[in-house]
Amino acid sequence: MKNSFDCEFGCPIEITMAVIGGKWKVAILFHLLNGKLRFMELKKLLPGISQRVLTVQLRELEADKIISRKVFPEVPPRVEYNLTAFGKSLAPTLLEMGKWGEKYAGKVRKLKEKL
Repeated sequence: MKNSFDCEFGCPIEITMAVIGGKWKVAILFHLLNGKLRFMELKKLLPGISQRVLTVQLRELEADKIISRKVFPEVPPRVEYNLTAFGKSLAPTLLEMGKWGEKYAGKVRKLKEKL
């Protein structure tokens, strides 16, 4: 059954994927569920992400009003990232994705044990 939506962006899933899609955005948001984090704290929580990619992903999430960025006038500069109220509305979805991932990992472990 195909749904049709009268929306300039396409269907709601397309909109969601345009905002939080990609390899790192969901993981960034998941870590920010626990509260504000500095750039290097996020980098440590996301092994494999480059500094440039993290910067780009954070800028895109900030432009979409999902996260906020606070710069402290210090030397060296300190920057903190936090979910906006709108970004926090993603919490139930992100938590369910985490639960699904745990279940999937458990199934994969069981399959590997049988081999």
